[in-house]
Amino acid sequence: MLSRVAPWLASRRDGATGPTAGLTLRVLAGADTGALLQLARQDAVANVFILSHLETAGTAAPTGGGASIFGVFDGDTLLGACWAGANLVPVQLDPELAGLVAAAAHHSGRRYASIFGPAEAVLALYAALEQLGCPAQEVRGEQPLMSIAGPPLIEPNPALDFGQLADFDRILPACAAMFEEEVGYSPYLGGRDYYSRRVKSLIRAGHSLVHLGPGREVVFKAELGAVTADVTQVQGVWMNPAFRGLGRSAGYMAAVVVLAQTVAPVTSLYVNDFNTRARASYERAGFRQVGTFATVLF
Repeated sequence: MLSRVAPWLASRRDGATGPTAGLTLRVLAGADTGALLQLARQDAVANVFILSHLETAGTAAPTGGGASIFGVFDGDTLLGACWAGANLVPVQLDPELAGLVAAAAHHSGRRYASIFGPAEAVLALYAALEQLGCPAQEVRGEQPLMSIAGPPLIEPNPALDFGQLADFDRILPACAAMFEEEVGYSPYLGGRDYYSRRVKSLIRAGHSLVHLGPGREVVFKAELGAVTADVTQVQGVWMNPAFRGLGRSAGYMAAVVVLAQTVAPVTSLYVNDFNTRARASYERAGFRQVGTFATVLF
């Protein structure tokens, strides 16, 4: 990928004007890991995705699966970055730098499923990509980023617990149902095996939270989708339709907080602004807005 981006970088260095004049962009290498960590730690909640990757991989170098991280530099100083894998995820990226990253992402030839992260950077990236001929299927421009540190405000539902591999065949359909409700298509379109491995990996890591009812059906489930020593990000919150409207969501979310805080002291999530019921449940449990995310689906 770097070889395809390099010619574009050279053209930016020759005679560029405006806020990006004199800046360079390149794929980060292992030697850039410390600088990326320092950048991402400026907002440990908003940047939990990349911090989780760095804790797991230990390096900012490209992954064996082909994902890489673009970095924008002023001399030797890393100003902003962006994960470029199946999705684009900006890291402390000033919107004025988004055009540089968007052009590099476009010229890489890779297809991206989405852009998600802090709203201003995400929307600036999409505006630049749209001009390059990459229209979105959907833009969710305002998603409150919420977090809680300390105990929940209400009594947690004691039925919620960590998922077990023995229950994988029950958990997987619930995960798939949640995914399809959220994005509008089946997670199996790219292959059932890949998604199944992802769900199994979450269970093995202790990042699957589930309540199985008397018939061993999933009543409620959620996952810790990104995890660091300081912050977890809750994803995949889903209530079985047969149990909706009974006022149980907030108690389950309080239980999510209790279980998540056995892993890290701060629990976070982001939610669509139009999902007023979910937002009310999160607020009852004690979550408060600390920023705004956006998601662009391609």
